[in-house]
Amino acid sequence: MPQGRVKRCAGLLAPLLLAACTVIPPASGPRPLPPARPGGPAVAPPAVTPPPPPNAVALGVAPGPDLATLPLAGLRPAAALRTFQESCRALLVRTDQSGLTRPDDWRPACSAAATWPATDAAGFFVTWFEAARVSDGRSYVTGYYEPEIAGTRTAQPGFAVPVYRLPPDLVRAWPFETPFEQRVGQPPLGRFDPTGRFVPYYDRGQIEDGALAGQGLEIGWAADPAELFFLQVQGSGRLIGPDGTVIRIGFAGQNGHPYTGIGAVLRDRGLIGTGPGQYPGSMQGIMAYIREHPEDGKALMRLNRSYVFFREVTGDGPVGALNVPIRAQTSLAADPLMVPLGAPVLLSEGDRPEINGLWVAQDTGGAIKGANRFDSFWGAGPTARVIAGGMAARGNALIFLPKGTLARLAGTAPAVPAPRRK
Repeated sequence: MPQGRVKRCAGLLAPLLLAACTVIPPASGPRPLPPARPGGPAVAPPAVTPPPPPNAVALGVAPGPDLATLPLAGLRPAAALRTFQESCRALLVRTDQSGLTRPDDWRPACSAAATWPATDAAGFFVTWFEAARVSDGRSYVTGYYEPEIAGTRTAQPGFAVPVYRLPPDLVRAWPFETPFEQRVGQPPLGRFDPTGRFVPYYDRGQIEDGALAGQGLEIGWAADPAELFFLQVQGSGRLIGPDGTVIRIGFAGQNGHPYTGIGAVLRDRGLIGTGPGQYPGSMQGIMAYIREHPEDGKALMRLNRSYVFFREVTGDGPVGALNVPIRAQTSLAADPLMVPLGAPVLLSEGDRPEINGLWVAQDTGGAIKGANRFDSFWGAGPTARVIAGGMAARGNALIFLPKGTLARLAGTAPAVPAPRRK
Protein backbone atom coordinates (compact mmCIF):
# COMPACT_ATOMS: atom_id res chain seq x y z
CA MET A 1 0.00 0.00 0.00
CA PRO A 2 2.73 3.76 -1.48
CA GLN A 3 4.50 6.88 2.09
CA GLY A 4 4.02 4.68 1.25
CA ARG A 5 2.18 1.79 1.94
CA VAL A 6 1.04 1.46 5.44
CA LYS A 7 0.05 1.45 2.16
CA ARG A 8 0.08 -1.98 0.81
CA CYS A 9 0.52 -4.79 3.31
CA ALA A 10 2.42 -7.11 1.06
CA GLY A 11 3.60 -10.61 1.86
CA LEU A 12 0.45 -12.38 3.03
CA LEU A 13 2.31 -14.83 5.24
CA ALA A 14 4.91 -12.29 6.34
CA PRO A 15 3.53 -11.77 9.87
CA LEU A 16 4.56 -15.34 10.68
CA LEU A 17 8.16 -14.42 10.10
CA LEU A 18 8.48 -10.88 11.34
CA ALA A 19 9.26 -11.76 14.93
CA ALA A 20 12.70 -12.93 13.91
CA CYS A 21 13.39 -9.70 12.02
CA THR A 22 12.34 -6.97 14.41
CA VAL A 23 14.34 -6.08 17.51
CA ILE A 24 12.32 -4.71 20.41
CA PRO A 25 14.22 -3.04 23.24
CA PRO A 26 13.37 -4.72 26.55
CA ALA A 27 10.80 -2.83 28.52
CA SER A 28 11.81 -1.66 31.94
CA GLY A 29 9.67 -2.66 34.88
CA PRO A 30 7.59 -0.21 36.87
CA ARG A 31 9.57 2.14 39.06
CA PRO A 32 8.62 2.55 42.72
CA LEU A 33 7.23 5.86 43.86
CA PRO A 34 9.67 8.08 45.72
CA PRO A 35 9.01 8.18 49.44
CA ALA A 36 6.34 10.61 50.51
CA ARG A 37 7.22 13.74 52.40
CA PRO A 38 6.19 13.46 56.02
CA GLY A 39 2.52 14.21 56.07
CA GLY A 40 2.39 14.63 52.30
CA PRO A 41 1.32 12.48 49.33
CA ALA A 42 3.71 10.28 47.40
CA VAL A 43 5.53 12.09 44.60
CA ALA A 44 4.78 10.65 41.15
CA PRO A 45 7.84 9.71 39.09
CA PRO A 46 8.62 11.70 35.96
CA ALA A 47 7.09 10.39 32.74
CA VAL A 48 9.34 7.99 30.84
CA THR A 49 9.62 8.59 27.12
CA PRO A 50 9.63 5.26 25.25
CA PRO A 51 12.85 4.53 23.37
CA PRO A 52 12.81 5.06 19.62
CA PRO A 53 12.53 1.93 17.46
CA PRO A 54 15.89 0.46 16.43
CA ASN A 55 17.28 1.40 13.04
CA ALA A 56 20.05 -0.04 10.89
CA VAL A 57 22.80 1.77 12.77
CA ALA A 58 21.51 0.47 16.10
CA LEU A 59 21.41 -3.12 14.81
CA GLY A 60 24.90 -2.95 13.39
CA VAL A 61 26.35 -2.39 9.93
CA ALA A 62 29.42 -4.15 8.53
CA PRO A 63 31.35 -3.65 5.29
CA GLY A 64 30.47 -5.99 2.45
CA PRO A 65 32.77 -7.22 -0.32
CA ASP A 66 34.50 -4.91 -2.77
CA LEU A 67 31.96 -4.29 -5.53
CA ALA A 68 34.66 -4.72 -8.16
CA THR A 69 34.83 -8.41 -7.16
CA LEU A 70 31.11 -9.05 -7.78
CA PRO A 71 29.58 -10.08 -11.14
CA LEU A 72 27.36 -7.00 -11.36
CA ALA A 73 27.21 -7.05 -15.16
CA GLY A 74 24.95 -10.11 -15.05
CA LEU A 75 22.61 -8.77 -12.36
CA ARG A 76 20.44 -6.27 -14.31
CA PRO A 77 22.55 -3.17 -13.57
CA ALA A 78 21.11 -1.08 -16.44
CA ALA A 79 17.55 -1.36 -15.09
CA ALA A 80 18.80 -0.55 -11.58
CA LEU A 81 20.66 2.50 -12.89
CA ARG A 82 17.49 3.85 -14.57
CA THR A 83 15.48 3.28 -11.40
CA PHE A 84 18.17 4.88 -9.23
CA GLN A 85 18.13 7.95 -11.52
CA GLU A 86 14.39 8.32 -10.92
CA SER A 87 14.89 8.04 -7.16
CA CYS A 88 17.51 10.78 -6.94
CA ARG A 89 15.09 13.69 -6.68
CA ALA A 90 13.78 12.17 -3.44
CA LEU A 91 17.15 10.98 -2.14
CA LEU A 92 18.57 14.51 -2.23
CA VAL A 93 15.90 15.98 0.05
CA ARG A 94 14.65 13.08 2.16
CA THR A 95 15.61 12.35 5.76
CA ASP A 96 16.97 8.82 6.00
CA GLN A 97 15.31 7.08 8.95
CA SER A 98 17.87 4.27 8.89
CA GLY A 99 20.58 6.64 10.19
CA LEU A 100 22.98 5.46 7.49
CA THR A 101 23.06 8.42 5.10
CA ARG A 102 22.47 12.13 4.72
CA PRO A 103 20.98 13.79 1.62
CA ASP A 104 24.32 15.29 0.58
CA ASP A 105 25.94 11.86 0.65
CA TRP A 106 23.96 10.95 -2.46
CA ARG A 107 24.66 14.11 -4.44
CA PRO A 108 27.86 12.97 -6.25
CA ALA A 109 26.35 9.64 -7.34
CA CYS A 110 23.09 11.26 -8.42
CA SER A 111 24.96 13.87 -10.43
CA ALA A 112 26.97 11.17 -12.18
CA ALA A 113 23.93 8.96 -12.76
CA ALA A 114 22.19 11.63 -14.84
CA THR A 115 24.61 11.13 -17.76
CA TRP A 116 26.13 7.72 -17.09
CA PRO A 117 25.80 5.38 -20.11
CA ALA A 118 23.58 2.36 -19.59
CA THR A 119 26.13 0.23 -21.40
CA ASP A 120 28.49 0.67 -18.43
CA ALA A 121 25.87 0.49 -15.67
CA ALA A 122 27.93 -2.00 -13.66
CA GLY A 123 30.83 0.46 -13.73
CA PHE A 124 28.59 3.15 -12.26
CA PHE A 125 27.88 1.13 -9.14
CA VAL A 126 31.51 0.05 -8.72
CA THR A 127 32.67 3.67 -9.06
CA TRP A 128 30.28 5.38 -6.68
CA PHE A 129 29.18 2.82 -4.08
CA GLU A 130 30.38 0.52 -1.35
CA ALA A 131 28.54 -2.52 0.00
CA ALA A 132 27.19 -2.77 3.54
CA ARG A 133 25.58 -5.61 5.42
CA VAL A 134 22.89 -4.75 7.98
CA SER A 135 22.80 -7.21 10.87
CA ASP A 136 23.60 -10.68 9.48
CA GLY A 137 22.48 -9.80 5.94
CA ARG A 138 20.18 -12.81 5.65
CA SER A 139 17.15 -11.76 3.63
CA TYR A 140 13.54 -12.82 3.33
CA VAL A 141 11.75 -11.66 0.19
CA THR A 142 8.09 -11.82 -0.77
CA GLY A 143 6.44 -10.37 -3.88
CA TYR A 144 3.78 -7.90 -4.96
CA TYR A 145 2.33 -6.79 -8.25
CA GLU A 146 -0.14 -4.36 -9.81
CA PRO A 147 -3.49 -6.20 -9.98
CA GLU A 148 -5.87 -5.77 -12.89
CA ILE A 149 -9.44 -6.39 -11.79
CA ALA A 150 -12.84 -5.85 -13.37
CA GLY A 151 -14.16 -2.39 -12.50
CA THR A 152 -16.02 0.60 -13.83
CA ARG A 153 -16.26 4.28 -13.02
CA THR A 154 -20.00 4.15 -12.28
CA ALA A 155 -22.14 1.57 -10.53
CA GLN A 156 -23.92 -0.80 -12.92
CA PRO A 157 -25.17 -4.38 -12.93
CA GLY A 158 -22.30 -6.68 -12.03
CA PHE A 159 -20.18 -3.82 -10.64
CA ALA A 160 -21.47 -3.03 -7.17
CA VAL A 161 -18.41 -3.05 -4.86
CA PRO A 162 -17.34 0.54 -4.07
CA VAL A 163 -13.71 1.60 -4.40
CA TYR A 164 -13.34 4.54 -2.01
CA ARG A 165 -11.16 7.61 -2.02
CA LEU A 166 -9.77 9.01 1.24
CA PRO A 167 -12.65 10.22 3.44
CA PRO A 168 -12.33 13.78 4.76
CA ASP A 169 -13.27 12.80 8.32
CA LEU A 170 -10.28 10.44 8.64
CA VAL A 171 -7.85 12.49 10.73
CA ARG A 172 -5.03 12.16 13.26
CA ALA A 173 -5.63 13.35 16.80
CA TRP A 174 -5.09 12.37 20.41
CA PRO A 175 -8.10 10.96 22.25
CA PHE A 176 -9.07 13.33 25.06
CA GLU A 177 -8.35 10.67 27.68
CA THR A 178 -4.74 10.14 26.53
CA PRO A 179 -2.44 11.65 29.24
CA PHE A 180 -0.22 14.43 27.92
CA GLU A 181 2.95 12.59 28.87
CA GLN A 182 1.87 9.71 26.61
CA ARG A 183 1.32 11.93 23.57
CA VAL A 184 4.61 10.98 21.98
CA GLY A 185 5.19 10.66 18.24
CA GLN A 186 2.42 10.65 15.67
CA PRO A 187 -1.20 10.72 16.89
CA PRO A 188 -3.43 7.80 15.89
CA LEU A 189 -5.87 7.83 12.98
CA GLY A 190 -9.55 8.05 13.75
CA ARG A 191 -12.61 10.31 13.51
CA PHE A 192 -14.65 12.60 15.69
CA ASP A 193 -18.08 11.19 16.46
CA PRO A 194 -21.22 13.38 16.64
CA THR A 195 -20.50 14.18 20.30
CA GLY A 196 -17.01 15.47 19.46
CA ARG A 197 -15.25 12.45 20.96
CA PHE A 198 -12.26 11.10 19.02
CA VAL A 199 -12.80 7.41 18.25
CA PRO A 200 -11.20 4.75 16.00
CA TYR A 201 -12.19 4.96 12.35
CA TYR A 202 -14.64 2.52 10.79
CA ASP A 203 -13.08 -0.89 10.26
CA ARG A 204 -13.37 -3.12 7.19
CA GLY A 205 -16.62 -4.75 8.23
CA GLN A 206 -18.31 -1.43 9.03
CA ILE A 207 -17.19 0.07 5.72
CA GLU A 208 -18.37 -2.97 3.77
CA ASP A 209 -21.69 -2.71 5.59
CA GLY A 210 -22.18 0.85 4.31
CA ALA A 211 -20.58 3.22 6.83
CA LEU A 212 -19.32 5.44 3.96
CA ALA A 213 -22.20 4.94 1.53
CA GLY A 214 -23.90 8.01 0.10
CA GLN A 215 -20.97 10.39 0.65
CA GLY A 216 -19.79 10.52 -2.96
CA LEU A 217 -16.43 8.94 -2.12
CA GLU A 218 -16.49 6.29 -4.84
CA ILE A 219 -13.68 6.41 -7.40
CA GLY A 220 -15.12 3.37 -9.13
CA TRP A 221 -16.95 0.11 -8.64
CA ALA A 222 -15.40 -3.37 -8.67
CA ALA A 223 -17.08 -6.60 -9.72
CA ASP A 224 -15.57 -8.90 -7.09
CA PRO A 225 -15.03 -8.10 -3.38
CA ALA A 226 -12.25 -10.71 -3.06
CA GLU A 227 -10.32 -9.24 -6.00
CA LEU A 228 -10.67 -5.77 -4.45
CA PHE A 229 -9.43 -7.14 -1.12
CA PHE A 230 -6.23 -8.40 -2.73
CA LEU A 231 -5.83 -5.17 -4.67
CA GLN A 232 -5.89 -3.40 -1.30
CA VAL A 233 -3.22 -5.78 -0.03
CA GLN A 234 -1.04 -4.84 -3.01
CA GLY A 235 -1.77 -1.12 -2.58
CA SER A 236 -2.29 -0.15 -6.22
CA GLY A 237 -3.82 -1.56 -9.37
CA ARG A 238 -6.04 -1.06 -12.38
CA LEU A 239 -9.80 -1.25 -12.81
CA ILE A 240 -10.55 -2.67 -16.26
CA GLY A 241 -14.02 -1.97 -17.69
CA PRO A 242 -15.96 -4.24 -20.07
CA ASP A 243 -15.09 -1.82 -22.91
CA GLY A 244 -11.38 -1.90 -22.04
CA THR A 245 -11.39 1.41 -20.16
CA VAL A 246 -8.57 1.53 -17.59
CA ILE A 247 -8.68 3.42 -14.29
CA ARG A 248 -5.32 3.28 -12.51
CA ILE A 249 -5.56 3.70 -8.74
CA GLY A 250 -2.88 4.09 -6.09
CA PHE A 251 -2.68 4.14 -2.32
CA ALA A 252 -4.09 7.27 -0.67
CA GLY A 253 -4.43 6.24 2.97
CA GLN A 254 -5.52 3.62 5.45
CA ASN A 255 -8.12 3.58 8.21
CA GLY A 256 -5.68 3.18 11.12
CA HIS A 257 -6.56 -0.37 12.11
CA PRO A 258 -3.72 -2.93 12.22
CA TYR A 259 -3.17 -5.24 9.30
CA THR A 260 -3.96 -8.92 9.82
CA GLY A 261 -2.50 -11.39 7.34
CA ILE A 262 -5.32 -13.79 6.51
CA GLY A 263 -2.80 -16.35 5.31
CA ALA A 264 -1.47 -16.54 8.87
CA VAL A 265 -5.03 -17.04 10.14
CA LEU A 266 -5.58 -19.94 7.76
CA ARG A 267 -2.28 -21.47 8.82
CA ASP A 268 -3.26 -21.19 12.48
CA ARG A 269 -6.50 -22.99 11.63
CA GLY A 270 -4.62 -25.83 9.98
CA LEU A 271 -5.88 -24.93 6.51
CA ILE A 272 -2.50 -24.21 4.90
CA GLY A 273 -0.51 -27.19 3.70
CA THR A 274 -0.58 -30.09 1.27
CA GLY A 275 -2.96 -32.42 3.05
CA PRO A 276 -6.65 -33.12 2.38
CA GLY A 277 -8.76 -29.99 2.81
CA GLN A 278 -5.67 -27.76 2.93
CA TYR A 279 -4.61 -24.98 0.57
CA PRO A 280 -1.26 -23.63 -0.65
CA GLY A 281 0.10 -20.72 1.36
CA SER A 282 0.25 -18.52 -1.75
CA MET A 283 -2.17 -15.78 -2.75
CA GLN A 284 -3.69 -18.22 -5.25
CA GLY A 285 -4.28 -20.79 -2.53
CA ILE A 286 -5.90 -18.27 -0.21
CA MET A 287 -8.11 -17.02 -3.05
CA ALA A 288 -9.17 -20.62 -3.75
CA TYR A 289 -10.27 -21.03 -0.13
CA ILE A 290 -12.35 -17.83 -0.32
CA ARG A 291 -13.98 -18.94 -3.59
CA GLU A 292 -14.84 -22.39 -2.25
CA HIS A 293 -16.15 -21.08 1.11
CA PRO A 294 -17.91 -17.76 0.30
CA GLU A 295 -19.37 -17.02 3.74
CA ASP A 296 -16.32 -18.18 5.69
CA GLY A 297 -14.15 -16.34 3.16
CA LYS A 298 -16.04 -13.10 3.72
CA ALA A 299 -15.64 -13.47 7.49
CA LEU A 300 -11.95 -14.27 7.01
CA MET A 301 -11.31 -11.09 5.02
CA ARG A 302 -13.11 -9.05 7.68
CA LEU A 303 -10.62 -10.27 10.27
CA ASN A 304 -8.24 -7.88 8.52
CA ARG A 305 -9.81 -4.72 9.89
CA SER A 306 -7.36 -2.56 7.97
CA TYR A 307 -8.97 -0.86 4.96
CA VAL A 308 -7.12 0.96 2.18
CA PHE A 309 -8.35 4.08 0.36
CA PHE A 310 -7.22 5.01 -3.13
CA ARG A 311 -6.63 7.92 -5.45
CA GLU A 312 -6.71 7.96 -9.21
CA VAL A 313 -3.21 8.18 -10.66
CA THR A 314 -1.69 8.80 -14.05
CA GLY A 315 1.71 7.93 -15.47
CA ASP A 316 3.52 4.86 -16.68
CA GLY A 317 3.60 2.93 -13.44
CA PRO A 318 2.29 2.75 -9.88
CA VAL A 319 3.87 5.23 -7.48
CA GLY A 320 5.79 4.07 -4.42
CA ALA A 321 6.74 5.65 -1.11
CA LEU A 322 9.31 7.94 -2.76
CA ASN A 323 6.55 9.37 -4.97
CA VAL A 324 8.29 8.06 -8.08
CA PRO A 325 7.14 5.18 -10.32
CA ILE A 326 8.09 1.70 -9.20
CA ARG A 327 9.48 -0.63 -11.86
CA ALA A 328 8.90 -4.33 -12.46
CA GLN A 329 11.76 -6.63 -11.41
CA THR A 330 13.73 -3.61 -10.15
CA SER A 331 11.81 -1.94 -7.30
CA LEU A 332 11.73 -3.26 -3.74
CA ALA A 333 9.65 -2.38 -0.73
CA ALA A 334 11.77 -2.20 2.42
CA ASP A 335 11.65 -1.02 6.01
CA PRO A 336 12.87 2.62 5.94
CA LEU A 337 14.36 2.13 9.39
CA MET A 338 16.72 -0.45 7.88
CA VAL A 339 17.36 0.73 4.31
CA PRO A 340 17.66 4.27 2.92
CA LEU A 341 14.76 4.55 0.49
CA GLY A 342 16.32 5.06 -2.92
CA ALA A 343 19.39 2.94 -2.18
CA PRO A 344 20.44 0.10 -4.49
CA VAL A 345 20.16 -3.36 -2.96
CA LEU A 346 21.90 -6.51 -4.18
CA LEU A 347 19.97 -9.72 -3.49
CA SER A 348 22.00 -12.88 -4.03
CA GLU A 349 22.14 -16.59 -3.27
CA GLY A 350 18.35 -16.70 -3.19
CA ASP A 351 16.60 -20.05 -3.09
CA ARG A 352 14.30 -18.54 -5.73
CA PRO A 353 16.67 -17.45 -8.53
CA GLU A 354 14.24 -14.79 -9.79
CA ILE A 355 15.16 -12.50 -6.93
CA ASN A 356 18.91 -12.52 -7.56
CA GLY A 357 20.02 -9.19 -8.97
CA LEU A 358 20.30 -5.47 -8.42
CA TRP A 359 17.20 -3.75 -7.09
CA VAL A 360 16.36 -0.30 -5.71
CA ALA A 361 14.44 0.25 -2.45
CA GLN A 362 11.61 2.61 -3.44
CA ASP A 363 8.59 1.52 -1.48
CA THR A 364 7.33 0.46 1.94
CA GLY A 365 4.69 -1.94 3.24
CA GLY A 366 2.74 -2.52 6.41
CA ALA A 367 4.11 -6.06 6.74
CA ILE A 368 7.62 -5.22 5.52
CA LYS A 369 9.43 -4.65 8.80
CA GLY A 370 12.88 -5.50 10.07
CA ALA A 371 16.39 -5.89 8.74
CA ASN A 372 16.75 -7.52 5.31
CA ARG A 373 12.98 -7.95 4.87
CA PHE A 374 11.96 -7.02 1.33
CA ASP A 375 8.98 -7.18 -1.02
CA SER A 376 9.84 -7.46 -4.72
CA PHE A 377 7.68 -5.78 -7.37
CA TRP A 378 6.84 -7.81 -10.50
CA GLY A 379 4.65 -5.47 -12.58
CA ALA A 380 1.17 -6.22 -13.92
CA GLY A 381 -0.53 -9.09 -15.72
CA PRO A 382 -1.06 -12.81 -15.11
CA THR A 383 2.63 -13.74 -15.00
CA ALA A 384 3.36 -11.06 -12.41
CA ARG A 385 0.40 -12.26 -10.38
CA VAL A 386 1.65 -15.85 -10.32
CA ILE A 387 5.25 -14.93 -9.44
CA ALA A 388 4.34 -12.36 -6.78
CA GLY A 389 1.59 -14.49 -5.27
CA GLY A 390 3.93 -17.40 -4.65
CA MET A 391 7.14 -15.53 -3.84
CA ALA A 392 8.85 -16.45 -0.57
CA ALA A 393 12.62 -16.52 -0.91
CA ARG A 394 15.59 -16.53 1.42
CA GLY A 395 19.09 -15.40 0.56
CA ASN A 396 21.50 -12.58 1.28
CA ALA A 397 21.26 -8.80 0.95
CA LEU A 398 23.83 -6.05 0.56
CA ILE A 399 22.91 -2.36 0.74
CA PHE A 400 24.85 -0.05 -1.59
CA LEU A 401 25.86 3.18 0.15
CA PRO A 402 27.78 6.18 -1.24
CA LYS A 403 31.54 5.66 -0.90
CA GLY A 404 32.83 6.99 2.41
CA THR A 405 29.62 6.31 4.33
CA LEU A 406 31.00 3.38 6.32
CA ALA A 407 34.12 5.31 7.32
CA ARG A 408 31.98 8.21 8.53
CA LEU A 409 29.74 5.87 10.52
CA ALA A 410 32.81 4.25 12.06
CA GLY A 411 34.01 7.66 13.20
CA THR A 412 37.09 7.79 10.99
CA ALA A 413 35.37 9.92 8.37
CA PRO A 414 38.29 10.85 6.13
CA ALA A 415 37.33 13.00 3.22
CA VAL A 416 36.59 10.79 0.23
CA PRO A 417 37.42 12.48 -3.06
CA ALA A 418 34.95 12.03 -5.88
CA PRO A 419 36.10 9.13 -8.06
CA ARG A 420 37.03 9.94 -11.61
CA ARG A 421 36.19 7.81 -14.57
CA LYS A 422 39.15 6.58 -16.58
